[in-house]
Amino acid sequence: MPETDTPTKNDPFLALRYKDFRSYLGIKFFFTFAYQMQAVILGFYVYQLTKSAFALGLIGLAEAIPSIGIALYGGYIADKSEKKKMLLLILTAVTLSSTVMFSVTLKSMETYIHAAWIVPILYVMVFCNGVARAFYNPAAFTIMAHSVPKEVYPNSSTWNSSSWQIASIMGPLVGGLLYGFYGITITFGVIIFFLLIALTSAFFLKLYPPVYTPKESIWKSLSEGINFVFHNKMMIGAMSLDLFSVFFGGAVALLPVFANEILHVGPQGLGIMRATSSLGAVLVMLTMARFSPMGKPWRNLLIAVTGFGLSIICFALSRNFYLSLLFIFTEGGFDSISVLIRGTIMQLLTPDHMRGRVSAVNQMFIGSSNEIGAFESGTAAKLMGTVPSVLFGGSMTLLIVSITYFKTKKLIPLSLNEISAPEVETVNNI
Repeated sequence: MPETDTPTKNDPFLALRYKDFRSYLGIKFFFTFAYQMQAVILGFYVYQLTKSAFALGLIGLAEAIPSIGIALYGGYIADKSEKKKMLLLILTAVTLSSTVMFSVTLKSMETYIHAAWIVPILYVMVFCNGVARAFYNPAAFTIMAHSVPKEVYPNSSTWNSSSWQIASIMGPLVGGLLYGFYGITITFGVIIFFLLIALTSAFFLKLYPPVYTPKESIWKSLSEGINFVFHNKMMIGAMSLDLFSVFFGGAVALLPVFANEILHVGPQGLGIMRATSSLGAVLVMLTMARFSPMGKPWRNLLIAVTGFGLSIICFALSRNFYLSLLFIFTEGGFDSISVLIRGTIMQLLTPDHMRGRVSAVNQMFIGSSNEIGAFESGTAAKLMGTVPSVLFGGSMTLLIVSITYFKTKKLIPLSLNEISAPEVETVNNI
């Protein structure tokens, strides 16, 4: 049982009473802060160098290929390995990758690196980050689950999502402002600083011995995790809904084009737009800490994804920066509801010995949907134009929600207790 300072039921700070969860939250916050900073400045920097929306899509593809390709193996390793050591290695690798990006943007490196090589080197480093993510997400998912008792999962999911969203507000905002005023190299230096804080936070975790020692072959072990997910209707339904909605509704990848060519607000405006999306998410998350959406989670999930699609469409049609911020704000808010519901369902339905492998399947569906969606958005923008491609994506999201609604009507009235009770087979018999 994790150490705690005598938490009480209905305490909104319940998960924070557990020491290891606080360490985990430190890792999550500072890693996300640095990662979001890097995402926003990398997109704008590559667009400035190439003037190509397709080049923005290739950033997502470069990260998604390894993240999806070795996700299952990452989950297998996470289940059978000690999690603290695994996280230390992963965070060290990401820090080294960012150091290489920092180096190639230095003015003094122009003598040694031809300008034409800068973007390919950045793609290679993004690819390396994708490899790291394939191992990071299963390990982090397992640590979070073990840092608090099961009855604290809903509260820990709220804090986990809130910390991610707060970092996602501050990261793009700070990244955009630093880039606009001080340039790419100094911004990468700040990113490395926050990654080092995340790395330091990992040292405060306690050791988590593996709860699963595979006796079968790796392929049989991996197939066990896949079969578990695909035989759970609620879990596979939530993953699929999120995958396809984000795949088609991934307008975030094209924000550098909107900032530069349509709204004319530069890197500072880009940072504000990225931060506004997360601000909407955080405010909704804080509201959900008081008014939980878990009474009828599937119904609320469908409503949230519908709102997400409508927000994307309205954003595409807007030509006013402040109106665009409003629609970005609502998009982030609706997305956060989806994140909280899906995260809680996964934590409740996954047995301890399979958390790494189930998280790996989730990584293939959800963790890389933003990157695959970025590639789809970049490709669609090249073929259709920026605004038509975003309109198409939002419309496809609404179509997917409609199809899901008619396919899963029996899930709509279920409560969280009906979903999580081990003796109830309602979800899997639908």
